[in-house]
Amino acid sequence: MKKEQILIRISGKDRIGLTASIMDILARYDAQILDIGQADIHSTLSLGILIRIDEASSGQVMKELLFKATELGVTIGFEPIADDDYETWAGRQGKNRYILTVIGRSLSAAQIRSAAEVVSRHELNIDAIKRLTGRMSIMHPERNVRACVEFSVRGFLSAEDRASLQKELMTLSSESGMDFSFQKDDMYRRMRRLICFDMDSTLIQAECIDELARRHGVYEKVAAITERAMRGEIDFKESFTERVALLKGLDVSVMEDIAQNLPITEGTDRLMSVLKTCGYKIAILSGGFTFFGEYLQRRYGIDYVYANELEIGEDGKLTGRYVGEIVDGRRKADLLKLIAMTEKVNIAQTIAVGDGANDLPMLGEAGLGIAFHAKPRVKESAGQSLSSIGLDGVLYFLGFKDSHLGEQGRL
Repeated sequence: MKKEQILIRISGKDRIGLTASIMDILARYDAQILDIGQADIHSTLSLGILIRIDEASSGQVMKELLFKATELGVTIGFEPIADDDYETWAGRQGKNRYILTVIGRSLSAAQIRSAAEVVSRHELNIDAIKRLTGRMSIMHPERNVRACVEFSVRGFLSAEDRASLQKELMTLSSESGMDFSFQKDDMYRRMRRLICFDMDSTLIQAECIDELARRHGVYEKVAAITERAMRGEIDFKESFTERVALLKGLDVSVMEDIAQNLPITEGTDRLMSVLKTCGYKIAILSGGFTFFGEYLQRRYGIDYVYANELEIGEDGKLTGRYVGEIVDGRRKADLLKLIAMTEKVNIAQTIAVGDGANDLPMLGEAGLGIAFHAKPRVKESAGQSLSSIGLDGVLYFLGFKDSHLGEQGRL
């Protein structure tokens, strides 16, 4: 018996049992479901069902569905889909799927338009859109601290095209006050397992060596060395050694006081709670100091801490020397790979988050590298940025929705 395809479109007020009622009619005529999708906006649904059914039964099916739609108080429409049109559409399903995540304190139509234009210029088709954040309050705007929308897009991108697209997104991010993540929608994106953080200016809103220098009265000298390193006059190891030497004689009690009053970055508590609940392994890979990293480790149950260890003399004061190997940019990338091997995690399942140039090696090594409140050069090189909201914005890049986070995800 000859068959045909019919696209059924249903819209109207959502209600319990609507889908079951529609499927009951289709089941009685042995309809094959080729595709189905639904979106709800302000309790109003848009439901699409593509069926394949015997031509002899299609008229009666549509008649029954029209009666049921009247009973349910929704609008229903039908569109026949030719075999060739269906095959052309089905053939497009072989194209790669990507996820574009857009984040801001709020999102305007102009911002969404800009992001959509980048996607269309690269001939990618948006085939699904969903909101990851909770609904906004119009009566209490102070409660609206973030907005995030996720686009599912499909199409072919060469490595060069993808790099170009991500560069456009990072430029747009700097100009528009919103953040982006563009990821291939594969099993690795859905199964991230290890996340590595820089510490200073990432997990905490401070540079610990600067805080120590201020307490010891040598901040200007330390800052001058930092400036020389930034100009390329000395390398990181030399600048680090010189700065640590200036801390000689600082009492360890000062470090304890600084640790107790570290300015934790917005969203860190929420992010850590969710990551631990979901079984992620968490590491701090920092060019800062183990003393402060271990404080955060105890606070959040972090699994690994690798940073620089300051030598403390028997008198309880800093000696002006460090112990062991310096953790620089290259060392961070090596440690990320080492931890992944130890935890038997594929490198594609890893995430790295940092703000500085010395984080770029690990951001590039990780499956997902995120530049957090970073300078333009770091942001552009990383390919994913988060600057408009707090550190818990990382959760949206991982696909979490506010409604799925439960008590541990509450603000």
